[in-house]
Amino acid sequence: MVVLLDAINALREFLDTGGQVLLVIGFVTFAMWLLILERFMFVFGKYRSYKNDVLQAWNSRDERNSWNAEQIRQATISRVGIKLNANLPYINVMVALCPLLGLLGTVTGMIEVFDVMAITGSGSARSMASGVSKATIPTMAGMVGALSGVFASTYLQRKAKREVELLEDKLLLDH
Repeated sequence: MVVLLDAINALREFLDTGGQVLLVIGFVTFAMWLLILERFMFVFGKYRSYKNDVLQAWNSRDERNSWNAEQIRQATISRVGIKLNANLPYINVMVALCPLLGLLGTVTGMIEVFDVMAITGSGSARSMASGVSKATIPTMAGMVGALSGVFASTYLQRKAKREVELLEDKLLLDH
């Protein structure tokens, strides 16, 4: 219980040093990772049985030579692609949003530094140091959130593209 309270206090202090924007960055990063985990669970879990069902339905067709069969094949491949790429645009938006929110935190932190300088009437490095620190923490948090999402998003996009290509090869027309 004491460890949990210490962790909560450390998190609260970190959020205080970074300003309100840090909380938004944390929320966006958390939501992004929830979507990433959902995609991983789909790709490495449910997709296998879904793909087997699609292949079984295609292979159970009596005829696979006609124009109609080709249209059904293309529609099936398209549906699979849509399922594999679901939520990836949202993940990409959140990846792009994290550094922008970090920049917003930097700007608001620097405004606070300038306010302190205007109120105190001095430009001492000591009075500016805490404000500059407060301004740079959201930038770092935004970059960390974005970088963590970029790698996962890129991997998921490549995996989806590869799975669609493999499915196209398996759903062959009888010629």
